[in-house]
Amino acid sequence: MSRTTLAASLIAIGITAPAWGAPVMMSGEWAKAACDAWNKDPVLTDKLVESGWVANDKGRGYKIMQVYRTDCGDKPTAELRVALKDGKATCVYGGAPQADKLDSGADYVMKAETARWIEMGRGDYGPMRAMFMQRLGFDGPKLEAMGNMGPFENFLLLVGKVASETGTCPGK
Repeated sequence: MSRTTLAASLIAIGITAPAWGAPVMMSGEWAKAACDAWNKDPVLTDKLVESGWVANDKGRGYKIMQVYRTDCGDKPTAELRVALKDGKATCVYGGAPQADKLDSGADYVMKAETARWIEMGRGDYGPMRAMFMQRLGFDGPKLEAMGNMGPFENFLLLVGKVASETGTCPGK
């Protein structure tokens, strides 16, 4: 059976086919694609400058966001770095985690089960509900995040915009 026929058959019965050739969700490869998607999202690139979010970088010149799937382990598997560049909150690095130590006053770590990341990526619910219902684990400057719920929601929606394979875990 061809991939096209298989995909059409799965869709017809309500099963989503895997993204053929797509990177594993929350892998370094996936983070590179998420970084590219970030830079195409005007809510993330513009609103995070207007609110001052991107400026809280503790003098390093960038903020770090690390993410992972809790059903795949207990440590971050992807990292994004965001810096003020040409007046935009620009993702300047997407890949495997490189930071040895994060600053809890500027940086973020987010974790959720794969199914929850998929739900948030589809827009089934936003960050407030995800955190309230303990579907999204979150470490970082909470007051800063609360003041940026619109952009935070767009970040979660990136998970749905970036093609990914979820049948395996990053690094497996």
